[in-house]
Amino acid sequence: RDSSTSRGLGDVYKRQAIGRVNFASTQIRQHCTGTLVSEQIVLTAAHCLYNFPRKMWIPPQSVVFAAGFQHGSVVAVSSAERFILNENEDENSRDFRSTHDQDWALVVLKEPIGREVGNLNISHVEASDLGQPDFMLAGYSGLRPNVLSVALDCGRPLENWPGVFLQRCSAMHGDSGAPVLVLKDGKYTVAGVFSAVVGWGGSFASLSVPASSFSDVLGVELEQSLMR
Repeated sequence: RDSSTSRGLGDVYKRQAIGRVNFASTQIRQHCTGTLVSEQIVLTAAHCLYNFPRKMWIPPQSVVFAAGFQHGSVVAVSSAERFILNENEDENSRDFRSTHDQDWALVVLKEPIGREVGNLNISHVEASDLGQPDFMLAGYSGLRPNVLSVALDCGRPLENWPGVFLQRCSAMHGDSGAPVLVLKDGKYTVAGVFSAVVGWGGSFASLSVPASSFSDVLGVELEQSLMR
């Protein structure tokens, strides 16, 4: 992984659209990675919003997104207003129900900070795209939590599994919720969201949820926001 290669994301707005999803209480302090996919919506992993020791969902107002976080400084920041989860989850339940292929969440922010820092577009990766190697993952890994770093070793998905991407991205704790980026027509777009590292063929693989799992929900939310 290399923080210097974050410039591979293109213009400065692309880097600023990625940031840290932070949560802190008297008992726990944690972070994940998130990406602005609209002016006011951040894509991350659902498990980042669940307090496993206390078996409860984190209150949205306790979650803060720091856009463009780098060495302690941020470009813009907003707390969360509410979460949008997959249909199997219930924020009033004490159970975390998502399987890896459902491990996505949309965090609706209180402030439309994407107007200032920009956002990344969602891209459906078709079967014809799976053979190309131009995938990468950008996140705040546990080893370097204060700097955005990029894994350029993802390569193409290992198999065309329904509902997930399996790749060789150098990912770890802290990268949860990071965007899986694919180069299409000269621009990087969000093809999925990183969930976990899993055992695979005697080694390890990164497992991510493809954009097709949440793009319809995002579209509905964007349409409704225009009518508010």
